[in-house]
Amino acid sequence: MLRVGKTFVISAPSGAGKTSLCSMLLEKYKDIKYSVSYTTREPRNGELNSQDYHFISKSAFNEMIRNNEFVEWAKVHSDYYGTSIKVLEDAEKRGEDIILDIDPQGASLLKKKLNYGVYIFILVPDIKNLEERLKERRSESEDKLKIRLDNAKQEIMSYQEYDYCIINNTLDKAFEELQSIYIAEHCKVDDIDNIKNIINLEE
Repeated sequence: MLRVGKTFVISAPSGAGKTSLCSMLLEKYKDIKYSVSYTTREPRNGELNSQDYHFISKSAFNEMIRNNEFVEWAKVHSDYYGTSIKVLEDAEKRGEDIILDIDPQGASLLKKKLNYGVYIFILVPDIKNLEERLKERRSESEDKLKIRLDNAKQEIMSYQEYDYCIINNTLDKAFEELQSIYIAEHCKVDDIDNIKNIINLEE
């Protein structure tokens, strides 16, 4: 392998298009894998267990916390989300790229624990636009919608903790920027592994 695997941590307020952008990146670049998080929330229409999330009970989630199975976990919108330590360790051993789709709270915890990772924040043009997107999903009650909008205002202020910020005005343009980051990150000089093999020099 000439290049090392990368961990891409992608966050956004609910409704900003993060899931769609991650799916597009995974579809185009087969070498990148998706880290499936654990959550205690109910699946939305079309979501599959162990593919979109590992949907588990709160008691099972708490058991994983007690067993130190999460590299990070957080309570978001009254539910719990967590990232498995084993998923990251296995990806690192195989030298694979991996996407972590996690909220800003979890990303902040992850950044404190890891000495690597590319942190990307997805934004929408304004809060009104975000509210319209959430309403179009029709997956939230009025109470949950209000919680998500209130949390979004706080989450947006964390964008400065990230390496990159993408404003998702149109999905195609946002994806163009996301894949540009992905490509550029793999062109960094520091990440070229075993350069001597490329130019056939002996040690």
